[in-house]
Amino acid sequence: MSKNKKLNNAIKNKNDEFYTLLKDIEKELEIHKDFFKNKIIYCNCDNPKFSNFFKYFFDNFESLQLKELIVSYKEEEQGFYLIYNRSNKELKLKKLKENGDFRSDECIDLLKKSDIVITNPPFSLFKDFVNLLLKEKKYFLIIGNSNALSFKKILENIKANKIRLGINCVRWFFLPNGDLCEGARSFWYTNLDIKQKYQRLDVSKPYSTTEYLEYDNYKAIEISKTKDIPYDFEGIMGVPITFLSKYNPEQFEIIGADYQVKDGELSYIANKKWKGKLDRAYLNGKRLYSRIFIKNIISSKKEVNNAV
Repeated sequence: MSKNKKLNNAIKNKNDEFYTLLKDIEKELEIHKDFFKNKIIYCNCDNPKFSNFFKYFFDNFESLQLKELIVSYKEEEQGFYLIYNRSNKELKLKKLKENGDFRSDECIDLLKKSDIVITNPPFSLFKDFVNLLLKEKKYFLIIGNSNALSFKKILENIKANKIRLGINCVRWFFLPNGDLCEGARSFWYTNLDIKQKYQRLDVSKPYSTTEYLEYDNYKAIEISKTKDIPYDFEGIMGVPITFLSKYNPEQFEIIGADYQVKDGELSYIANKKWKGKLDRAYLNGKRLYSRIFIKNIISSKKEVNNAV
């Protein structure tokens, strides 16, 4: 079995013990380091024996000018938390009454105390994790795989510019025994402001009916690669979910996801003559992977002409 398949099977089977490489943490967090000054950092899924998030913040506590570092985790169904702050500079490890699950009352109390959550949460609980952070109105910088981009709550917040993707992606993780596993592309999800994030996507292809085909079941055209988005098309386009890593809200409008057609939220996109399924896009009878629906933002004819 390939390493990639091992990781994907583990995600499916809810085996969530995959840890982030230090170099990937350093690469992304360097971009945001100014935000960390005088902040309470909470890593709420991080056993310090394995977690490079703990290592990064503990080793760089002074240079980042952190106020406090909190880490919580569970080990053999026993919960623990660790605190390190600038006043005493002494690691304090304590037992929790509960099992250390991020959803437990004790961990939520620690969350309320913190300024920002930075971690690699359990893949199988990513929805619950993000929902909790949004409910508590906390800043966050967390890792999630590409499938999470199509989750309704995630997509709604990306559409509203309340969640953004970080600059880098992550492909490799390590297991508690030290083995490396390569998985599906994962992204940094955050509600921090990323000043250099939004760059205009270079699209130069004009629309043509011969090159851009409409789906069998949707009134939208298929775009299999982001670079092939036609700059002058004013209708709805279906793009792979990984398009969101290049999404610029000043250039494109997010309409929604393919499953929302089936759910009735985007029923107007359905081809009324189609008698088959609406959960995914079909093209020439072939069922495609998940698609996000977008439109170009074209304010004037002049803008279209200047795009090439």
